[in-house]
Amino acid sequence: MARPRTRDYDELRRDLLDTAGRLLAQEGPQALSTRRLAHEVGTSTKAVYNLFGDKAGLLRAMFLEGFARLADEFARVPADGDPEADLMALGHAYRASALDNPHLYELMFGRPLADFQPDEAALAQIQGTFDTLVQAVARCVDAGRFAPCDPYDVAVHLNALVHGLASLELLGSLGPRPQADHHWRVALEAAFRGHRASPP
Repeated sequence: MARPRTRDYDELRRDLLDTAGRLLAQEGPQALSTRRLAHEVGTSTKAVYNLFGDKAGLLRAMFLEGFARLADEFARVPADGDPEADLMALGHAYRASALDNPHLYELMFGRPLADFQPDEAALAQIQGTFDTLVQAVARCVDAGRFAPCDPYDVAVHLNALVHGLASLELLGSLGPRPQADHHWRVALEAAFRGHRASPP
């Protein structure tokens, strides 16, 4: 009889979070039990409890993992090149993260489980992703590329735009990839034009 494959802590944790996300996204909250999760991953319920404590801890970890992956995408974007190009790249990084992790996206930004509410510590932990966007907008303002404004306000606008586009694309509402590419390009370019400083 074949022995079960051994995994290190990080690999097992990632497998559990990804599988939990897929169960939640594909089958709904009723499918997300520790017993079902352990069975799907090929581990014990004890391992799930040791890693996450309980179901609430698992959901919190899934929420934070989604934002950690978004932060990783953002970290690949330069912060010292052309300000507008860097800001545009953040929009595409957001899209890439959503498409790579659709099973975590709804938990990050929605409430698929009525009893899940991220605590203040978790919200503070994910703040850095939005701060990255604010800082990128501030660079555009400081360089005279965007009209004088509160960078926070523009960041809220752009965040809402990319969130809406990503949500629609995950639902298949933007059409096939070439058509979705077109919608992203047109929407982001229009948003940038709206914030751009008027020529002297």
